[in-house]
Formats: sequence, C-alpha cells, structure tokens
Amino acid sequence: MNDEEAVRHLLVVDDDRRIRELLQKFLIEHGYHVTTASDAQEARQRMTGFEFDLLIVDIMMPGEDGLTLTKQLRTKTDVPILVLTARGEPEDRIAGFESGADDYLAKPFEPRELLLRVASILRRAAGPLPAVAGLSLGRFYFDLKRNELRSGDKPVRLTSTETGLLKIFAAQPGRTISRYVLCDTLGVSDRTVDVQVTRLRRKIEDDPRVPRYLQTVWGEGYVLRPD
Repeated sequence: MNDEEAVRHLLVVDDDRRIRELLQKFLIEHGYHVTTASDAQEARQRMTGFEFDLLIVDIMMPGEDGLTLTKQLRTKTDVPILVLTARGEPEDRIAGFESGADDYLAKPFEPRELLLRVASILRRAAGPLPAVAGLSLGRFYFDLKRNELRSGDKPVRLTSTETGLLKIFAAQPGRTISRYVLCDTLGVSDRTVDVQVTRLRRKIEDDPRVPRYLQTVWGEGYVLRPD
C-alpha cells in the first residue's frame, strides 16, 4: 500500500462509552483506522503517540468540553476537527466554528451523513492533486480536458453518469475512493454507483469480471489503476 492509499487514522473523543464504541466499529467497517478517547486529557495523550488525519470531538463532555479542547488544539495543530453535539441551534454551530472546528454535526445524525462529512473534510485537507491531461487504460485513453474516452481515434460513447464517474477516478489515479464519496459527488445511491461501475467496466476492461483497471477494494470502495 502506498502513501496515497494509506488508511486514514481518526480519533473519536466522547465521554459516552457506547457512542465511542459504536462510532469506532462503524468507521472501521468503512475503511478507517480508529482510536478513541474518553475525555480531553486522554485525547491529548493519544495525540502525543499518534498522528491523526481527523478528530471527531463531542462538545458535551464533563470537565474540559469539546469546544475548549478544539480551541486549544487550534493553537498547536491544523488537524481537521469535526465536532458533534446534541445542541443544534445556530448559536451552537457558530460557537463550534469559532472554536476552530472544520465542520459541525448535530446529534442524532445519520451514519451515512457522518461518513460523507468525514470524507469531505479529508478531501479538503488533502488539497488539490496534480493535474493530468489524461490516462491510458490499455487500448483506451481518457482525455480529462475533453472528458472523452477514445479507443485509438474513435470516441467511445459514455453516459453523463459514466463520464462523471470516470472523471472522479481519473483525477485521483491509484487512490481508493469510497462508495459514499462517489454517491455524494454524483448525487446517486449506493446501488446506482455499483451499477455504473459495472457498466463502465464493460467499456474499458477486456474482461469486466476480472477488472485490470477499475478495481474493487473490498470494504473500502473502488480504485482506478491506469497503465
């Protein structure tokens, strides 16, 4: 596994043991490495021993609350922080952002929304990737400027969704992209993503049942591996 494909390490900070364990289990099932902490002090201890890609911090904790922890961390690190709270009023959201949080999610929340927000924050934190003109996929070439797939000099017809899907993969070759990110970006359901991947494979793979270029990373998503 290269650096681009490295599993992202998240720290979940919540005083509720049940919530910590549920979030840890759920996020691990969706491809993340997850460490937990029960309070601000333990979170700091974890951060002395590990480097994290993202912190998920509950605001309502006894002792030092999540907003105070977030504000203090912002003086020392730029690690992305998603704050969770049972209070969803506008002033509470403003307080979260003013403390230095990158995003804010009110409880109760849909697990899929948490995944989408985590993925979105991580994408922003990674910054733009180097631009490429296009990618070779065996006898096919995808021109990113024209959004056109060609076989030699002949264009290959793609639907708008297939084109959008290929653009996402071609912009990040070699990087695993979760189905949730694909759903969020394309505005479609999980099932639609799977169907579109299958259709796209039929157009770019010699044997779609054993894909060479558009591969499944079980439990994580899909990855495009060009020549």
